[in-house]
Amino acid sequence: MRIFKLFIGSLLVFMMILCGTLPCFAEETSYVWSPNGNSIHHNENTNFNTNTDTKDEEVEETNSEVSQNNSLSLESGAAILIEQTTGQVLYSHNIHEPLHPASVTKVMSILLIMEALDSGKIALTDAVPCSENAASMGGSQIWLDPRETLTVDEMLKAICVNSANDCVVAMSEFLAGSEEAFVQMMNDRAKQLGMNDTTFKNCHGLDEDGHVTSAYDISLMSRELLNHHPSVTNYTTIWMDSLRGGKSGLSNTNKLIKTYKGATGLKTGSTSLALYNLSASATRDDLSLIAVIMKAPSTKVRFSEAQKLLDYGFNTFSFKQFGKKDDVVKSISVDKGVTSSVDVILKDNAGTLIQKGKDKKIEQSLSLEETISAPVIAGQKVR
Repeated sequence: MRIFKLFIGSLLVFMMILCGTLPCFAEETSYVWSPNGNSIHHNENTNFNTNTDTKDEEVEETNSEVSQNNSLSLESGAAILIEQTTGQVLYSHNIHEPLHPASVTKVMSILLIMEALDSGKIALTDAVPCSENAASMGGSQIWLDPRETLTVDEMLKAICVNSANDCVVAMSEFLAGSEEAFVQMMNDRAKQLGMNDTTFKNCHGLDEDGHVTSAYDISLMSRELLNHHPSVTNYTTIWMDSLRGGKSGLSNTNKLIKTYKGATGLKTGSTSLALYNLSASATRDDLSLIAVIMKAPSTKVRFSEAQKLLDYGFNTFSFKQFGKKDDVVKSISVDKGVTSSVDVILKDNAGTLIQKGKDKKIEQSLSLEETISAPVIAGQKVR
């Protein structure tokens, strides 16, 4: 009897381990979408929402077996592929290993600049001065002169296209008063995004003890930047341009912008310690992907392996769009209200990631209350 109990216990443990490592892709003949998988909100008049965001940590854990065996035989030290809209992890290799990010650091710097722009704190036309400190930066730069000023628009172009260290330091001082204060903002924002493998020591990415992040964390800040500040692609997709009335040429350090169909960015980086890094993003047929490569042995490998990840994603998955942000999905009655009904709209783009070939097996369903009682306030959730 004791041996039998031990056998049953061992069998149960094995079954639990097996269930915990299966991929998260459904095998059923249909996919059903409801508000439980997407966010709906109301506009400034009389709409309201259901908010049930999926946690990235859960998605990553569910999909961990898909990629940890490095099935694509990547040479790089770490890599990750995520779907941009949902954050779902599609491929991962050493994704939490703290590594030197080099200029991919600037993804966070650019995020803070875009947040300041979109909040109205600064404007593209604002003049940004150059300090002696900013002008003294080494590495990639446009040779700022302490006597000159550039607009925020010009600074962003130099940072996104040419990876200009002098410009990102000038912007950090412009926004926060000092680079040190700006780096604190970077670390605070990283904490908010759940970037637990990250410590920033500077805003440009030149090698410094303790300045580290991971492929996973880079995917988090890249996703935040692209999802919430899509206008950044006006800069990250520039192949060649110029500043100072055509006197200073700019050439994008990310060659995928020219060679890869649907490329939207995002940022390269390389130093003697970091080797070759890249956060590469692309969109095709409503499917947006972000591939992060860290510690590639050469720039050629960096780009080829990012392309390999993106190709894998586009060849294997598709994104089924159910609706776009602010689309009206239903009108429901208001009991004892000033108005008789309100429109429920999507808070964000709504859709699901599926394996290719299963898009015809999707069934869409929406479950919302038919009536809601007054008063109705902005941001109210529909159950």
